[in-house]
Amino acid sequence: MTLDNVQDRRSEGPNAGRRGGGLTALADLAGRWRLERLITHSDGRADRFSGEAVFGWSGPRLIEDQSGALETAEGAKVTATRRYVWTAEPGRIEVLFGDMRPFHTIPLRVARPETTHLCPPDRYAVTYDFTQFPDWTATWKVEGPRKEYRMTCHYSPA
Repeated sequence: MTLDNVQDRRSEGPNAGRRGGGLTALADLAGRWRLERLITHSDGRADRFSGEAVFGWSGPRLIEDQSGALETAEGAKVTATRRYVWTAEPGRIEVLFGDMRPFHTIPLRVARPETTHLCPPDRYAVTYDFTQFPDWTATWKVEGPRKEYRMTCHYSPA
């Protein structure tokens, strides 16, 4: 996917100019977003990511490509990327990993949907907050035998 293929439909979609109420269509997410992420570990350490998320169409799906800089609590700085695939289904959005494995489901028209992804022995619980859309967040609580952290991802129009 090239950036030339990215179409920003937020200005013409059903969410244009409105706040709250949840997503109404997959097209609400199309385009470029600023992405800030704070990862707070159970021991108090905090890592920070700053970058962008580009949601570009590939047929009926949106491909989310995240890229930016991650700075760890210890001061290490690395380039970080991540890819997800978002697909529309009746009444919901299915989020897949970049390799097309299922990740989680987001119901449409819910302002603060919650869902969980199980990857035994780990558990990933997320709460989305679309009440201030087009600004929105995904807050993750991640627990497992070797991990415990909270990750807040804030998206805002670029």
